[in-house]
Amino acid sequence: MRRVTKIFYISVGMLLILFTSCNEDRIGEFDFGTIQGTVVASGTNTPLENVRISTQPISSTVFTDSNGKFTIENVPVGDFAVEARVEGYITDFEPTTVQANRTVQVVFELEVSTANNRPPTAPQLIAPGENEVLQSIEAVFEWSATDPEEDPLTYSLELRNDQNNDVLLFEDIEDTTFTYSPLMLGAQYFWQVSVSDGINDPVLSPVGTFEVIGAPGDNRFLFVRNIDGNNVIFSADEDGTEFQLTSQEMNSYRPRRNITANRIAFFQSDGASTDIYTMDRDGSNITRITSTVKPNGFNLNEINFSWPLNSDYIYFPNFDKLYRIKTNGLGIEMVYQTVDGSFISEVSVSDTDNLIALKTNDINGYNVNVFTIDFSGTVIDTILTGVPGGVSGLSLSVTNQSVVYSYDVSGYEAPSYRRLDSRIFLYDIPSGTTTDISDNKPNGTSDLDPIFSPNEAFVVFMNTSNDGISQKDVYTLEINVADTRELMFSNAFMPDWE
Repeated sequence: MRRVTKIFYISVGMLLILFTSCNEDRIGEFDFGTIQGTVVASGTNTPLENVRISTQPISSTVFTDSNGKFTIENVPVGDFAVEARVEGYITDFEPTTVQANRTVQVVFELEVSTANNRPPTAPQLIAPGENEVLQSIEAVFEWSATDPEEDPLTYSLELRNDQNNDVLLFEDIEDTTFTYSPLMLGAQYFWQVSVSDGINDPVLSPVGTFEVIGAPGDNRFLFVRNIDGNNVIFSADEDGTEFQLTSQEMNSYRPRRNITANRIAFFQSDGASTDIYTMDRDGSNITRITSTVKPNGFNLNEINFSWPLNSDYIYFPNFDKLYRIKTNGLGIEMVYQTVDGSFISEVSVSDTDNLIALKTNDINGYNVNVFTIDFSGTVIDTILTGVPGGVSGLSLSVTNQSVVYSYDVSGYEAPSYRRLDSRIFLYDIPSGTTTDISDNKPNGTSDLDPIFSPNEAFVVFMNTSNDGISQKDVYTLEINVADTRELMFSNAFMPDWE
């Protein structure tokens, strides 16, 4: 009996030891931590919403919020693999270790899944239209394409013509428009666009065709038109047929044609400075003339230059100085400097190079003086002085007998250089008389930038509302002949007629 009792106590003791050792092995089994994290798209770091987040071993399943954030609470301590899964992206796993009463951070950068990615649509060619005849040596290509998954698209443009074997290839275009110049006059062109989403093979558009107008014959008119914020130079004939000469990607203005040189001079600005350029009458062979000394004044839109008919010099203002430079860009020299420091804004030099008409003003464009000088700088004649208001346009006749200009008779002055009632005046040098020739000018408008016609029986000029924001149009009128005001070109300004 005593032996049985002893065995019983030994057995109970062993069970107690075993029970105690088992409890020691399971300490921490019911400790918990938290997993927090963020899911973004790889490359863009855009937060991804409604991404399914789960763990292995299994704990809880949650979904990300609009900021790509998630939290899994009450996760048992230990090692886990956290899974992020959402349609359109490659499922990703991140290992992590959960510790008691602590929060561990996990970040996912999910790659876009390309397994079922569909290619973009074939580009649809929009402009130039099929078999369109372009009226300039610049083409603005436009097309459209879409992608089912809205993948970012890049384009390539291939351009050929029927005049030679040149193949122009423009790659990595990110927009659906592309501008190219110069095109060959009279050529037929063939163009094709390919689109790539970076995943599938590129997709080709149909081949488009267009033509370029032949070289303009005798376009005697020049003017400027603003296109998408840039000034663009056009030529035109008496019937109104227009031809674009300069690129709409550049800011080009104030054209002046020299018949003897058969070239056109003009201003072109790159935003920081303005230079004088010349080009052929079809807009080709553009050459920069000025470099170290550049045209400048109180307002670059209100200054001009002069290229006398039989001269290889171009005359231009630079603040209080008048310079001339050879048309090959060499031989620059100062011709005249104002004695009072006023700015030279406009100049017209006679074809015989023995008389210069000038308009000067202060830093705001006012306190105007219009006068003529000889090449020694001696003042020959004072045409306008001591009046309030703005003046624009200055043209000396070929005979040196008259000067045409426009003056704001309202005398209004403002920082914007707005003119309220600018009219055209003809000054007769021998008699010293001035005549208002703005016949039938509509009320509330201004006549600006007058230039003599080649036969000097007419003037060509720009008329616009005095509000400073309305459309500008080019007109002609016969001098001292009533009711001859005629609209020549709409939405046009800074005219020239040679």
